[in-house]
Amino acid sequence: MINVLFAARPERWETYETPLRRAFAEAGLEVDLRAEFAPSDVDYIVYAPNGAVQDFTPYRRCKAVLSLWAGVESIVDNATLTQPLARLVDQGLTQGMVEWVSGHVLRHHLGIDRHILGQDGVWRAEVPPLAPDRRVTVLGLGALGMACARALADLGFDVSGWSRSPKEAEGVTCLSGAEGLDRALARADILVLLLPRTAATDNIVDARALGLLPEGAVILNPGRGQLIDDAALLAALDDGRVGHATLDVFRTEPLPPEHRFWAHPRVTVTPHIASETRPGSASRVIAENIRRGEAGEAFLHLVDRDSGY
Repeated sequence: MINVLFAARPERWETYETPLRRAFAEAGLEVDLRAEFAPSDVDYIVYAPNGAVQDFTPYRRCKAVLSLWAGVESIVDNATLTQPLARLVDQGLTQGMVEWVSGHVLRHHLGIDRHILGQDGVWRAEVPPLAPDRRVTVLGLGALGMACARALADLGFDVSGWSRSPKEAEGVTCLSGAEGLDRALARADILVLLLPRTAATDNIVDARALGLLPEGAVILNPGRGQLIDDAALLAALDDGRVGHATLDVFRTEPLPPEHRFWAHPRVTVTPHIASETRPGSASRVIAENIRRGEAGEAFLHLVDRDSGY
């Protein structure tokens, strides 16, 4: 029997218990799944960073910590975590992100807001360019960023992507390094932020970076709130250097009602909905990693502690 501790917020237990049990059965695993265990009895931890477990020292028998979140910045530096840590790379997360990014890129590309908000009897015969004439840059070419870049390329957009290390993708101009970042920003009519949060990416979109964007560029941020210098972004929105920002993630969540983003005419706020974990597909990823652990195979999606993701 494999003992699996569900270490997330209590209200998530009802959401995940049945999908996890089903996924374990489908994988042929005999699992005792509980929300409480003596630490010395735990073989695997299904983990959410906002759960109660923060000290991993007592879990000496634990073979791996399997996160329910794609982001691991709040746990990766935990000195008590000596077990292997796997982040969630899940088709449900990927599909949700591709849909949000594609939808908002098309929204801004087609100028849909002008027609929705401009129902005032004025015939605005403004024809947008075709997708090959619109340059889209995706910062971050991990699993989510690469999927979004490829989807946008399939729609016909002129897509560039930037990552810290070199990547390759058909239909995507892949850039890397400091010089590559400047080139990526300079050609971003629409900029999509899908970088992980690390010390190197905090405030990566600062006043200097914003100054490299084409006049009137649009920014989409479904990645991490800390990627953007909020004050610099507001200044760029105020003077029109940035045409619009559609933001799904923020430094403080929920976004406080008094924050300027809510009322700014060039900002759209969405409430961290771009890519939500789907219990069914996430549970199958968790079950596969436990199957691998029990079979002596390599775990999927292990976090590199040095890089932070």
